[in-house]
Amino acid sequence: MNILIIGCRKAGSRLASILCRMNHDVSVLDKEEESFDRLDDDFCGITVAGVPIDLDVLRNAGIENCDAVICVTPNDNVNIMASQMAKEIFHVPVVICRIYDPSREEIFSHIGIHTVCPTNLTVSSICSALADTDIGEYMAFGTSTVRFTTHDLPAQMAGGTMKELQMEPEHQLFGVLNSKGLFHPAMERDYILREDDRLVVASMVH
Repeated sequence: MNILIIGCRKAGSRLASILCRMNHDVSVLDKEEESFDRLDDDFCGITVAGVPIDLDVLRNAGIENCDAVICVTPNDNVNIMASQMAKEIFHVPVVICRIYDPSREEIFSHIGIHTVCPTNLTVSSICSALADTDIGEYMAFGTSTVRFTTHDLPAQMAGGTMKELQMEPEHQLFGVLNSKGLFHPAMERDYILREDDRLVVASMVH
């Protein structure tokens, strides 16, 4: 793939080096020339210094021939503007935007921009690591994000089967986790539920 990375701080430089080793054609754009010092010595791509939201700078960085653009500058506004330009002006097929503000994440998924929110990921990971807390795990599918949570089995359902479980419209049964940590997917519709089972439920975030 021909990939343009906008922003060459810790995430951008790391991505650039890894994607190069995966034999992708990588270009890196950053407004500060010295940012490219973060790239590994064996980085084999192209570097361009300039303002990431300038059309001519983006063209010089090769955006017109890109298969994907990844925006990971430290500034949410720059990432958002550069992502919109990549999608709406240059029609790049895949656009990925890092956004620190969780309130902005859902807005941009609706226009075909895949967002990654470190704030949400950090909060989710920390809370999930606490013994008695389960706020869910998040997984991205294209431009949508699905949240997976676990719940105690309702006592009255013990002895029944998975196909008998009734879920709320906004939730979908993903499977059951038994007391030994073995996962039974929802397709095992005749699985007999036990009182110490936990339900794994999927719900759409955006």
